[in-house]
Amino acid sequence: MKQHLMAETFGFFHAWLRNPLRVAAIAPSGQALASLITSEISHDTGPVIELGPGTGAFTRALIARGVRQEDLALIEFGSEFATALHLQYPRARTLWMDAARLRMVDLFDGRPAGAVVSGLPVLSMPPRKVIAILIGAFRKMRPDGAVYQFTYGPRCPVPPRLLDHLGLEAERIGGTLANLPPAAVYRIRRRHPAPIHPVRLSSRQPAPVG
Repeated sequence: MKQHLMAETFGFFHAWLRNPLRVAAIAPSGQALASLITSEISHDTGPVIELGPGTGAFTRALIARGVRQEDLALIEFGSEFATALHLQYPRARTLWMDAARLRMVDLFDGRPAGAVVSGLPVLSMPPRKVIAILIGAFRKMRPDGAVYQFTYGPRCPVPPRLLDHLGLEAERIGGTLANLPPAAVYRIRRRHPAPIHPVRLSSRQPAPVG
């Protein structure tokens, strides 16, 4: 087990060296963060979408909380991570793709997800991409569903302006100093249980994602 964790950490660090803006940290998320970000999820949540699962730290925590592999959709852009996840969780649906294109795929035969768990480095993404990811996530969820996003920063990584435009609200559910680096988790959900729609931002913002 120790050798497996060492190999996992080395692989994660190697991926970070190749693309530090896409991989959020130099080491996989720890058990404390995985426990925190999945703390409100259980078997009763139903299908769960995981964005940027990487080496599967949150995936393992979700399964430990009773989420079936068949009720997991793992959306991973890194080909090496996607391949490893498919081998480790063969009954889950692992998709090698950009999370910004989430709205284009059918994940659970039309069943809405109950939650989205995000390990994406949102702080390093342009606003248009963050909007595309959030729109896709909420279109795939029940009206009462929530996105759980972690951050290493002092506040929610989705700025208030974007939350307001999308009719969303964010609440910090906790933090952990045991993670390297220390992290906090935010619950993002609709202010009102109605579908959200794309918004028009300033022309000075980056171009829309695909």
